[in-house]
Amino acid sequence: MVDHISTDVLILGTGIAGATTALKLADAGIPVTVVTRASRPEDTNTYWAQGGIIYKGEDDSPGQLAEDITRAGAGHSNPQAVRILAEEGPAAVREILLERVGVSFDYRKDGELSLALEGGHSLPRIIHAADATGKAIEIALINALDAHPNITLLTGHTAVDLLTPSHHSRNRLSVYARRSCIGAYLFDQRRGEVIRCLAKTTVLATGGLGQIFLRTTNPPGSRGDGLAMAERAGARIINAEFVQFHPTAFYRGGAARFLVSEAVRGAGARLVHADGEPFMQNHDPEWKDLAPRDVVARSIHREMLARDVTNVYLDLRSTIPRAEILSHFPTIHAKALEFGVDITEDLVPVVPAAHYSCGGIWVDEWGLTTMQNLYAVGEVACTGLHGANRLASTSLLEGLVWGRRAAAQIRRQLDGLTLYDADLIPAWQPAGDIPADPALISQDMSTVKHILWNYVGLVRTTPRLERALRDLRALESEIEEFYRSHRLTDELIGLRNAVRTAIIVANAAWQNKQSMGCHYRE
Repeated sequence: MVDHISTDVLILGTGIAGATTALKLADAGIPVTVVTRASRPEDTNTYWAQGGIIYKGEDDSPGQLAEDITRAGAGHSNPQAVRILAEEGPAAVREILLERVGVSFDYRKDGELSLALEGGHSLPRIIHAADATGKAIEIALINALDAHPNITLLTGHTAVDLLTPSHHSRNRLSVYARRSCIGAYLFDQRRGEVIRCLAKTTVLATGGLGQIFLRTTNPPGSRGDGLAMAERAGARIINAEFVQFHPTAFYRGGAARFLVSEAVRGAGARLVHADGEPFMQNHDPEWKDLAPRDVVARSIHREMLARDVTNVYLDLRSTIPRAEILSHFPTIHAKALEFGVDITEDLVPVVPAAHYSCGGIWVDEWGLTTMQNLYAVGEVACTGLHGANRLASTSLLEGLVWGRRAAAQIRRQLDGLTLYDADLIPAWQPAGDIPADPALISQDMSTVKHILWNYVGLVRTTPRLERALRDLRALESEIEEFYRSHRLTDELIGLRNAVRTAIIVANAAWQNKQSMGCHYRE
């Protein structure tokens, strides 16, 4: 039985950030092992991104894009990160997405890329593949990874914890060394066993944390795994209170079902009540329905409370021609029809839902964390680009730009690194062999989601946050005991990470007494 594997670079995650890092390294001749907990590598947040990715608008400039990002970020964005994205973004899109993997974006009749306008942008600069841009990007990237001889792709493997000499080495003197990462323990879901993966460099690209909330646009794997593992290993985490709620998730049967892209409002749709009355002009007279996401989400929240309703609506009928709806938003149209709503004829029921984590693991301009040989890219990382609130369509571009940058830095550093001696890292020792009851895991996960939604949601107060922390800490104590006495499963690993991530978010929200962007305290 193989109890450990070795690789030059270990990448945890297969979204745009992880895949870009892997592809750039592999193209340079470096062996890379890419790991995902999902059974299909395309099962990522990237796959579900509808709206698009920033490119370059007509009469656009890096300065104008930087201004839009900074305004949306409530003045809290890292100027260095904003400058890097604004200056390097278009070239990264062209080099990787257009030329290297050939994403099928939409073009105008004159042969130029079709540019869309989204909320918070001062001009149209978003390129898209109808309303399934993330899907087009993800499939193109995964196809490139699959075909690459320098890439080993492991599906159905869940990272349990990062390997660090100070935590895991049999050499106790390692506790005096600077904190570093040398790989990860990986749980093989099919065999039910944990293997050690030793790596010269490790890259966290594990995505978001939306599943710690009751309502979210994120897929099931977005449990905050990377954030929790990094914190346990000792990496610095910042801005965790800034969780962006997307204003418009399709609402049916008491749940947020899927994202209704911001591009729908960019094309002219209005937010209205059941009687067709618009309301955003009462909350943001200048931007109205195209106000930044935090403003729109809180406005919807207030309207729902004031009228005691479960949701509001999007009206496409009166502002967007039917043919344009069908050509620009075919995925949304088809998904809504599954729930009996025809977006060309009916009002579309929507609610805010947890969508994107603006904070995360602190990284520098190259994606390096505070730990040696540990990088983080994409949503799990915090470059500071988004500040207190993310501008629409910056997330895919950030993953692309920092995936490319991390790969460049890793290439420069790799020759000077050696693999840690596997004999000094003990094999995984199961703490317990009792089968984990899925009903107990499901109930605990539901408790986490309800606590976060009710106490650490769109509007936060000191008593709610204090209650959240008390309840979550008590729950985490029970979950840790449960985790250490039962047989590992992906769901149990996810539950442990979810409650730790929930505490990180709640504690950051409690510490920040000032309302900023998507962190709003009454």
